Amino acid sequence: MSSNRESIEAQAVAAFAKRFGTGPEVVASAPGRVNLIGEHVDYNDGLVLPAAIDRTTAVAASARDDGRLVLVTDAGQEASFAAGRLYPSERRAWTDYITGVAMLLQEQGMPARGASLLVASNVPRGSGLSSSAALELAAAFALEELFAARVPPVETALLCQRAEHEFAGVKCGIMDQFVSCLGRRDHALLLDCRSLAVDHVPLPAGADLLICDTGVRRALGSSEYNRRREECAEGLRLLAGAHGAPGALRDVSPDEFAERAPSLPPVVRRRCAHVVSEIARVERAAAALRGGNLPEFGKLMYDSHLSLQRDYEVSCPELDRLVDICAEAEGVYGARMTGAGFGGCVICLVRRECAESVTRRINAEYPARSGRRASVYACATDDGARSRRIPHT
Repeated sequence: MSSNRESIEAQAVAAFAKRFGTGPEVVASAPGRVNLIGEHVDYNDGLVLPAAIDRTTAVAASARDDGRLVLVTDAGQEASFAAGRLYPSERRAWTDYITGVAMLLQEQGMPARGASLLVASNVPRGSGLSSSAALELAAAFALEELFAARVPPVETALLCQRAEHEFAGVKCGIMDQFVSCLGRRDHALLLDCRSLAVDHVPLPAGADLLICDTGVRRALGSSEYNRRREECAEGLRLLAGAHGAPGALRDVSPDEFAERAPSLPPVVRRRCAHVVSEIARVERAAAALRGGNLPEFGKLMYDSHLSLQRDYEVSCPELDRLVDICAEAEGVYGARMTGAGFGGCVICLVRRECAESVTRRINAEYPARSGRRASVYACATDDGARSRRIPHT
């Protein structure tokens, strides 16, 4: 367990004791994630290559006798619900991620008992590092540990995805929940979003991941994320009508798409072009990692960002400026936006000995180019979600 995770778990336990007057029975934690390559292809049955990171959400929990589900953050937010009557809120709220998980666990046989849950996190919200999946998985693992609900990890990840669909209103793919649940330190997770097969791909030594936060926040529920899904579905429908029925855009090869693309409306054509080319890039990127070919992997990162910028149109000027600065810096293999876009973060793959100089360059140049300040930090990979009972003497 990373020292970062231990710190956040301890923070949650201490805050729980302060708020409720006694220590919790269990504590669980789950990591955020950075997607190295494979953006906006998970909901098209594609391949993705994320990694769990050492930015963590922890949930401390104990059972209650009053039938209430009491949710608290270490920042002082608080809400209470009847444990047996859980519904999406009329206005989307952070509590939806937890109440959705709790309701779906009840459908799996977990008792509808009361519980106190306290959340602590250092995963930045709205930054594209999947704070929502980390919260869902940490809450799920805490409730499963608390009430001895034995749900296989893959089923827990799928349940958390469903909670985000039905309670938070975001039709996300499965990538975020899978890597938060199944990630492994010093590895990326190659996930086939159709079969759900996973392969842990070792990350070569000697390179660091820098997360560069633009400072631009976006909310997926109010962004054009769901619109992009609809445009991909429209492209698939039109391709099927003209040329037979591929099951998903993943089934269309780059050569086949080049032949069929002229029949599509321009916007739909660009969306589909990104998806088809990005899936091919992920296959090449995984092979490059296995072969230790970081320059090739970096080139694919730049290609991915350009496609997201021009074809999928989910970048923003601040993301583009950060990628430009990274591309001009010595020791950088590659950089790209990571996450759904419209703000958030850039991931930069850099030679370890150059990480500090690249950070200094970003801090010096980004404000002049964007009018904002970036938060830049080195990122270590981490293991997926876990939980434990806390003994009381």
